[in-house]
This record gives sequence, structure tokens and C-alpha cells, in this order.
Amino acid sequence: MLHENLSINAMGHLCIAGADTVSLAKKYGTPLMVMDEQRIRRNLRIYKEAMAKHFGEGSFPAFASKSFSCKYIYRIAREENVGIDIVSSGELYTALEAGFDVSKSFFHGNNKTDFDINYGIDNGVGYFVVDNMTELDAIDRVACEKGIVQKVILRLTPGIDPHTHASIMTGQVDSKFGIAIETGQADEAVKYTLTKKNISLEGFHCHIGSQIFDIKPFCDAGKIMIEYISHLKKELGYEASILNLGGGFGVRYIDAQPELDYEEFIRLISRFIDDEVKSSGIKKPTIVMEPGRSIVADSALTLYTVGGTKEIPGFKSYVSVDGGMPDNPRYALYQADYTVCLASRMNDKADFRCTVAGRCCESGDLLQENVDLPRPQRGDVLAVLVTGAYNYSMASNYNRIPRPAVVGIKDGEDFEIIKRETFADLTRNDL
Repeated sequence: MLHENLSINAMGHLCIAGADTVSLAKKYGTPLMVMDEQRIRRNLRIYKEAMAKHFGEGSFPAFASKSFSCKYIYRIAREENVGIDIVSSGELYTALEAGFDVSKSFFHGNNKTDFDINYGIDNGVGYFVVDNMTELDAIDRVACEKGIVQKVILRLTPGIDPHTHASIMTGQVDSKFGIAIETGQADEAVKYTLTKKNISLEGFHCHIGSQIFDIKPFCDAGKIMIEYISHLKKELGYEASILNLGGGFGVRYIDAQPELDYEEFIRLISRFIDDEVKSSGIKKPTIVMEPGRSIVADSALTLYTVGGTKEIPGFKSYVSVDGGMPDNPRYALYQADYTVCLASRMNDKADFRCTVAGRCCESGDLLQENVDLPRPQRGDVLAVLVTGAYNYSMASNYNRIPRPAVVGIKDGEDFEIIKRETFADLTRNDL
């Protein structure tokens, strides 16, 4: 199977964490997202233990909330004693509702509003990750009004091409995120930040993109950032205490992709950074990483019920399901790869090539093309694997379709994480 938490039982049904997906679909209805809690905790612990071992005590992972944000995930993050990265006041509010200590949070975003800044400071957010100098001025002003000194780190762009999809690249010079090093703007930003009385510059952040399977872009980014910290010490006498390397490790969505050894990746990056630090004349900063996809993606799958099958002789065949781009827009956005299977008939011969289409009135509402399945029948349960990241968090109510329920599996027991939306929920804010 694609990941070790997936299996096939004696009835030929797909299982996740030992739970029969066909039974779950019958109990909770579809579409349905199912999450393996032990897999989430396992992935968090790999990062936490590897970072402490290789980067040194004090270094830690901060879960990237944008990949999957709800009270359940913040409770897990709290129990596993990791940080979080948040990108909105809504994510901050959700973390607070879950009892998370937000002093261990990094507040991202390229356009933090005055409300965001006030809300973050009022609730004790740990660090603002500053994207531009207009934002810095706003943080300084609000912090002054409240009589505090706010910790920040500057988001810098190292000019790295990680060879991933253009929609998920963020480290290039012309990115909408961050301040470019090679243009000299980063130097000016650091100088300006150090003049602010109500700002404490703790260090720097960089994030080059996501779904990256090659270690080299991370090492290249680490080298650039360590060299830059050394440059600032020589030029300004300022030495960063935190280096946040962002996230981006790839996740196996299909058989053709490798399954990464995250502990080994962290070890190799650490060794590379240690070598750079030794030759740079600086003290090694505390290292933070922000994994999201690699924590939750492979913990989950999404179940659908098959509706119709349509064959167009000489062209293609379609299998329609009761979900689609409202619960998973990633294929429509950038043709994301997924493994699709017929969860109710895993042992049948997969000899029917088709496109899996969603139910929306939209020609682009597809979940995957050129999929080989047993010929589906109305009522079959279809599964899309590895849907824990950027699926529910990007979900919408397009066509006034309620968002699905999310169910967790732990120690063989199933339980609701997020309730299925109702029609009443769709009109709750209508006037």
C-alpha cells in the first residue's frame, strides 16, 4: 500500500489505521475525511525528536496551521509540545479556543491588518513574521500604544528555485512573500527594524516552497541564510538568535514519488548548517521548522460515493462522485497528483480507465484523470488517498454544497473531529 497505515481487510475493503472505510462511509455518510491520529502524532514526534537531536536543544517544529486548522489539531500540537505557525486571526482564535499556548506561535502573512496586529498582541502571540516595512511600522505603532516590546522575525527571500510547482514556490526573488536578500532590500530592512523601540528583532525566516523531494534546495537556503547572518554581524554587529527554515518536505501522494526519511533530511540539513556556522564566525541560532503537509497529509483519506459512470466511445470515461472541488480544490488549482481507489472493491481488477469528476456545475471540477479502477457501480465507495493537508482547510461551499465531516481514528475507535455542515449552516449568515 502507499503508506503503512493503509491495508485491505478480508472483505476486500480499504482500511485506514485498521478501520474499515466502507463501514465508516455507511456510519457517517460521504464525502467523509478520515484521519489517523497516531500517524499525526508519529510525524510530529519525528520532527521534534530529530530537531532536538541534530539541531540542538531549543530547536523545535511549529506546525503549519494552514495545512489543516481546527481545534482538534491544536490540542494535539499542545499535547505534543510543539509550536504553531498561523496566518490569520481566525487560526489564532481557533488555537486559543483549543487552549494552545500562543507564545509558541509565529504569525505569518503578507498583509496583516491592524485588526490582526491588535488581536495578536492582545492575545500574546509569540512572534510576528514581518513581510514588509509598512507592516513593521504598524506593529511598532500598536506595540507602542500598548506599552510592550513585540518580538518579530523578518521573512527573507533567499532566491532559491526548489523545482516544484509554480503555485507553491515562495523563495524566489520576485515572490509576493518576504524581502529579497540579493537586491539589498534585506539589509535596509534590518537596519530600519533595529531603530524601532517597540520591536525586538529575534531573527529571520525563509521558506522556499513545498512538496520538495530534493535535499539540495534546503541546504542551499541554509547556506545563504547563515552567510547572511554572518554578514550582518560583521556589518551591523547584529546577530540573529532564531533561524526559521520554514517547511516544504515532500509527501508521497502516488507510487511514483519517494517516501522521504524526514529524520535523515533533518540530519543532513543540520550537518550542512553546522559546517557553515563553523566557518562563519557566528553562534549557531535556534533552528525552527514549519512542517504542515508532512505532518497531516498522509494521515488522512477522503471517501466518496459513486453516482454515475459515463463512457464517451473513442474519447474518455467519467466516474462521478458526491464531492469534488468544494472539498478538494487542489487538482482544479494545479493538477495535484492523488492515488484513487475503489475502497469497497480493492481486490477487483482495475481495468477501467477513467476521469474522476466531482458533482459541481463546473467543467474543471475533477479530482484526478487517467485513473484505473474496477468498473464502478452506483453506490460504490471511492477513496482519494493522502488528503490531510490543504483539503479541508481550502474547502468551500461552491454550489451551496455543505463541507464534509471529518472523523478521527485512535486506538481502533472512530470519533467526530468536525461535524458535517448542514443546509442551515449554509444560510446562517444570510440576511
